Amino acid sequence: AARGFSVLTAAEEFPGLPSTSPGEKKGSVASVTTLPSGLTVVTENASLTSTVSLTFPNAGSSSEGSSEAGAAIASRYLSFKSGSGLSSALIVRNIEDVGATPFSSAGRRGATVGFTAARENAAFIAPLLATECSFEKWDVKEAQQLAAAEAADATSNAQVSLSDQIYAAAYGAQSSMGRSYYTAGASRAAIVAFYERNYILNGAVLAATGIADHEAFLRMVEEEFPSSAPGAAASEGGAAYMGGEARVAAPSTGYAHVALAFEGPTSAPLMNVMKHCLNNGSAMPFAAPGIIGVYGGSEPSGASSTVDALSNAVGSAPSADIVAQAKAAAKTEALTALDSGSQSLADAM
Repeated sequence: AARGFSVLTAAEEFPGLPSTSPGEKKGSVASVTTLPSGLTVVTENASLTSTVSLTFPNAGSSSEGSSEAGAAIASRYLSFKSGSGLSSALIVRNIEDVGATPFSSAGRRGATVGFTAARENAAFIAPLLATECSFEKWDVKEAQQLAAAEAADATSNAQVSLSDQIYAAAYGAQSSMGRSYYTAGASRAAIVAFYERNYILNGAVLAATGIADHEAFLRMVEEEFPSSAPGAAASEGGAAYMGGEARVAAPSTGYAHVALAFEGPTSAPLMNVMKHCLNNGSAMPFAAPGIIGVYGGSEPSGASSTVDALSNAVGSAPSADIVAQAKAAAKTEALTALDSGSQSLADAM
């Protein structure tokens, strides 16, 4: 007798079975819109998770007034604090309830607040990024304490101290760019004035990954974000690059940290390529906002030899082969960063 076999396909016999011949992966598509409030919204649609970040480009320490030293680092810790009729506990609970991970950062140039969450929850909690801080006494006090702790940790770090000295030498120790970001002791009045002047939507950038419908996301932003008339965009503190030398005596460390830096290009891709051009083995290249250079270290007795090595590293023009290798290394570094998660992609956007 003939044996009967099923004529059902695998998909029919086992509903929900993943396709064994998946289609070609589509590339990411970015969309950009500037709203009447002055807020620029950037989205992309391919990331499997969503990172939503709100960047205030003039909320860094370079925008501090003469009586506001330390306001930038303290303002960072006012992220996700009470405001817009919501308590800190309620804001954090809403974020945690959807499994989101909040983050905030700041520096000499700008500050960012954001979160990473599942795609379907991004639009729901995004308005929490634009909460209008109410500066509750306990929130401001906690921000001052956290800022003081971070500043204390930074001053004990040789690399951070070296970076501060680079900026002090490059722009002048009392200039907006030369002053250290890691400064404690800002008063409540200084923090409030700095925050209200620089944490505004006009000129800010809202970047969101994993957003399938750009127009729907825009409608949410227009409906849920503060809708008051845009004020004048905050201006970044200006500082002219001068160049110079700075030294810090720290005999107890038993080690000499040396850096040789120059004014860098405004183009981030060009800066990255130039950084890799300096990677010739005798010195460690680095790049920071507005600065590019090389770093080395040695026993104190060998500091002069380290300076000579750094000078040689930057003293000759790179060959065509080195430039080609630098371009390839910069491209690989950028692609690796974009592939490492939606937060890196949001930062790039």
